[in-house]
Amino acid sequence: MKQQESTHEPLGPAPEFSLRLSSTPRGARLARTLAVQQLTEWCGSPYDSGTARTVALVTAELAANAITHGRLPGRDFRLTLLLLPHAVRIEVTDTRPERLPPIPAAGPVSADAASGRGLLLIEAYADRWGCIVRDALTKTVWAEVTCSP
Repeated sequence: MKQQESTHEPLGPAPEFSLRLSSTPRGARLARTLAVQQLTEWCGSPYDSGTARTVALVTAELAANAITHGRLPGRDFRLTLLLLPHAVRIEVTDTRPERLPPIPAAGPVSADAASGRGLLLIEAYADRWGCIVRDALTKTVWAEVTCSP
């Protein structure tokens, strides 16, 4: 199991990209696009590399979960990317701290279920992931993806 609880922030200053986006499908698509663009600037990974595809998938799933399960009307979600020594950390903060992701990620999903696979994908593609509740108004679900040279 790669999912981990985290109560601390990354050590030292890390290059950071952070932006509020609308809690809509358009905001989730923009989060995915911006994450890949920032990854290519930081790591030099081509847009079609395995690392870029993994970052796109993980960001898309985190953002989709935020707009599906963490949305309050009129509230945005925040995408934050941190460049760690050997990975990029993707954080998505939403406004529903009482709706934590299941720990560990939910087990098998029915083949005809409309949802329930997002955390399984994050578990499969991210090196580590977890959830942090920093205050009474928000929660942050994060995942780390190794940057290939």
